[in-house]
Amino acid sequence: MNLEQAMQSFLLESAELLQEMESILLEAEADSITAEQLGALFRCMHTIKGSAGLFGLDDIVHFSHQAENLLDQLRDGKLQLDAELSGLLLRSHDHVKAQLAALEAGQPLPAGEAAAIEAEMAQRLQAEPPPSASTDETHPPLPSSDWLLTLRFGPDVLRNGMDPASFIRYLATLGEIKTIASRSSSLPADEHFDPERNYLRLELQFYGAVDAEQLDGVFAFASEGSQFIISPRTQLEQHLAQALSLGDAAEQQCSRQLWQQWGLLPEPQPAGETAATTPDEPPCTAEPLVPTAMANPPADSEGKTTRSSESRFIKVEAGKLDSLINLVGELVIAGAATSLLARRHGNGPLLESTAVLSGLIEQIRDQSLAMRMVPIGETFSRFGRVVHDVSRALGKEIRLQVSGADTELDKSMVDKLADPLTHLVRNAIDHGIEDVAQRRAAGKPDAGHLWLDAYHDSGSVVIEVADDGGGLSRQRILDKARQRGMLHGDSPLAEQDVFRLIFEAGFSTAAQVSNLSGRGVGLDVVKQNIEQLRGTVEVESEEGLGTTFRLRLPLTLAIIDGFLVTVGSATFVLPLDSVVECMALPEAALATAAMGRFSLRGEVLPLLNLRRFLELDGQPGHRQNVVVIQTGDCKVGLVVDALNGEFQTVIKPLSPLFRQLKAISGSTILGNGEVALILDVLALTQHARAQEHMLYLDGQEAASLLPDHWQHHNDGQTGKTS
Repeated sequence: MNLEQAMQSFLLESAELLQEMESILLEAEADSITAEQLGALFRCMHTIKGSAGLFGLDDIVHFSHQAENLLDQLRDGKLQLDAELSGLLLRSHDHVKAQLAALEAGQPLPAGEAAAIEAEMAQRLQAEPPPSASTDETHPPLPSSDWLLTLRFGPDVLRNGMDPASFIRYLATLGEIKTIASRSSSLPADEHFDPERNYLRLELQFYGAVDAEQLDGVFAFASEGSQFIISPRTQLEQHLAQALSLGDAAEQQCSRQLWQQWGLLPEPQPAGETAATTPDEPPCTAEPLVPTAMANPPADSEGKTTRSSESRFIKVEAGKLDSLINLVGELVIAGAATSLLARRHGNGPLLESTAVLSGLIEQIRDQSLAMRMVPIGETFSRFGRVVHDVSRALGKEIRLQVSGADTELDKSMVDKLADPLTHLVRNAIDHGIEDVAQRRAAGKPDAGHLWLDAYHDSGSVVIEVADDGGGLSRQRILDKARQRGMLHGDSPLAEQDVFRLIFEAGFSTAAQVSNLSGRGVGLDVVKQNIEQLRGTVEVESEEGLGTTFRLRLPLTLAIIDGFLVTVGSATFVLPLDSVVECMALPEAALATAAMGRFSLRGEVLPLLNLRRFLELDGQPGHRQNVVVIQTGDCKVGLVVDALNGEFQTVIKPLSPLFRQLKAISGSTILGNGEVALILDVLALTQHARAQEHMLYLDGQEAASLLPDHWQHHNDGQTGKTS
């Protein structure tokens, strides 16, 4: 590992520590903080300070040291965690995070609010009450004392991207290094010398107001394969005995000579104790060592078992991974073409070979897609701070509850979900959840609740943003829509159709729009962003009880398992995860099928004839088939001519000319080179449900129920079904 890799490891670990710190502070406000959490808070900032010291990042060391002092007082019970102190620690967290972000971007570290935050921390420390007698006995001030350190850095410390001199430099910030010497009694010669191996042995005398735990923490990052003996000067004999047990006879002799020079061993040891040393052994050297600036560590070598934790993860550029997925997609298409040729020629060995090849391609496809799948919990974790800051600004008390954080989704989709989710969360906080006075008047608890949940359902990922606020007013939405000229007359509308109105651009029912959000304002952007991901947005709300926004998204945007169907001369693909079952359409069911219904084992399902819906030429064959698809709790039957089985589908985006087609979500290339369209199951399900609702209403009123983009299809089908 080179220095750049070591820095990336430091930045990654620091980001994880800061995330842990933020989570603990936010949880502590919702519940009492435990001693373990207090200790974890201290260790987060202490570790960042120590790691920054190894890289000579003095600004980060200085600021984090002040925060560490505050957390130390908090851990010892000398300070109590309240809202103000929690806010101060969160601001400290933000400043360190900004410093690390600037460091990663290669920019100067920002000053920001450092001076103001440090002044508040100093005021807090000065204002702390004098400790009681029991506190004095439990946590007395640390006196300055002498320490002995025997340091045997591991042989791979340089390969792991660490410089022993950096640890010594950081140690010097905690006190005074009185004496230090290096020992090289076992340095090999000639071809046996390995320039990437560490042979450094150090002996130190240190003076400072520290304890053993702090000194151990200095060398925590180099503990792998290393041996460190740290003892107070008062335990001289025990320390020397332990140090002598680490080395061979030559190292023992070298150590004795050094300690005699320092006065730790006043009299020379008897000759009999060093009889094991032979004239052929290399001479003992003990030279003063002055800590210098960190040098670039040697390049890494391969095959080292001590670095197993690092070898488990490899950081790959996102562009390279996208290129791999594209190549896998082309491999899937080429494999399908090969399988088709093998079936046409009927060659047995060739068919067997292509079957094995198809299996391997499927495994490569699954593994490649799995590399792009990431838990959505990383996105969810951001909203803890959003809820904290926005609710405080509005004077509300809101509790965030997250579930399903381990649900995996394509990384490209996760990145694009941040903005829509942020808007929905801020909307719920600002206009969804009432203030304390309104909640009390409604008989609700003072604290409102906001839920974020994610789960898999029917081959899709569902993300829910729910609140227990005032809910959506159906009547206010209708009144506002009529004022804007969006509705005419008093035609009854289904609940989902009413709620869809809030996604129109500029639509809002809020009596007062704040600078944060307005219930309905900007939801058109949320809908557009989700639809670009081939997803849909559903709304459930009950006035006075709360609102739930449900985002339904496909698992991936690259490759899916598809099911091929034929209608006339056209071939279409349905996502296999949404297909429940297939069957021939019985002649006895033709009459009800013409009415847009189908009875499946006593369950009446909406039925959509794809030939009529897509206005395809030609007449249906003697045998019609039904493919039952499911989205959420809704099942719909699709009437097709032929069922062609499963097919690995590489999703190709549509041309901009056709992106407004709601029934088509993409295209793919078949093994014979033809293009097949991928049907949008969610859109088809919505249309079939709207068509079913039409049957209970009269002509023109029924047509007004359907969204504008379905009017053309409805006009072509109403005459045939009514």
